[in-house]
Amino acid sequence: MDEKKFSFVKKARYFFIFSIIITVLGIVTLGVFGLNYGVDFKAGSNVDISFKKDVSSQKAALETYLKDNGFGTPGMTFGAKRVTLRFDDVLTDTKEKALKQGIAEKFDKDASMEVNTVDVEIAKELQGNALKAVLIASIGIAIYVSIRFEWRFAVAAIVKLLHDAFIVISLFSIFRLEVNLPFIVAVLTIIGYSINDTVVIFDRIRENLRFAKLKTTEDIARVVDSSIWQTMSRSINTVMTVLFATVCLLVFGSESIRLFSIAILIGLVFGVYSSVFIASPLWLLLKSKQKPKTNVKSSAAS
Repeated sequence: MDEKKFSFVKKARYFFIFSIIITVLGIVTLGVFGLNYGVDFKAGSNVDISFKKDVSSQKAALETYLKDNGFGTPGMTFGAKRVTLRFDDVLTDTKEKALKQGIAEKFDKDASMEVNTVDVEIAKELQGNALKAVLIASIGIAIYVSIRFEWRFAVAAIVKLLHDAFIVISLFSIFRLEVNLPFIVAVLTIIGYSINDTVVIFDRIRENLRFAKLKTTEDIARVVDSSIWQTMSRSINTVMTVLFATVCLLVFGSESIRLFSIAILIGLVFGVYSSVFIASPLWLLLKSKQKPKTNVKSSAAS
């Protein structure tokens, strides 16, 4: 490898420290603030109201109406012709009818309203299923990478995936963004996309190890750096293409998928970062702890 090129391995310590700091901050934030769960994960009612006219200038009037008529101060997502209300309590049939009547009388007689209610048991079940989905996906990826490569690659890949998912969760906690079912879909999408980039780098490392003359750990480190640089253009081109599509989805998409787009955007950025600066150097760290056999070359190729 060209000695003038940036060495990912030599600077790995700083990236490890950076990721550890973010992880600790995330743990503290989650411990203090928790997550801002949407109706999908806690009991309550979600009301989608579609208007025939533009009501974007009537947000204050709607908030006042809800407060004055016993509906409290629900969470509110406002669009030009669509409003989503999130109530912590389940709306009774009487309140649903009163709300629909009030919206028709005060704002738009042609407005349509859809109410989705989640009780406590369903919310708990959804939380459990979401955790199971992430856990099963991680286990499946670990098994695949172990079979395709070796267990050290699998460990590095799982640490990287947990790192990416936790970063997204932490940022949603810090900025109090709502966590709902589309968010879980986004996390699973991030895990699937992120491992793809990592496997490409791992595959190049394994290929280069076959033909490299390895005598010391530094020789393996040079192989890792070279492999990352050889796949760098592919990683950048791929992520830029997906980022462009995600930004378009965020800017031009509907309000209902805004948080999904934000989660994907964060996951893509940190997915590339961790593939290059975390996963590969971590594999090298694990490899360097391997007990030598007859010689370094045979050990590195195992």
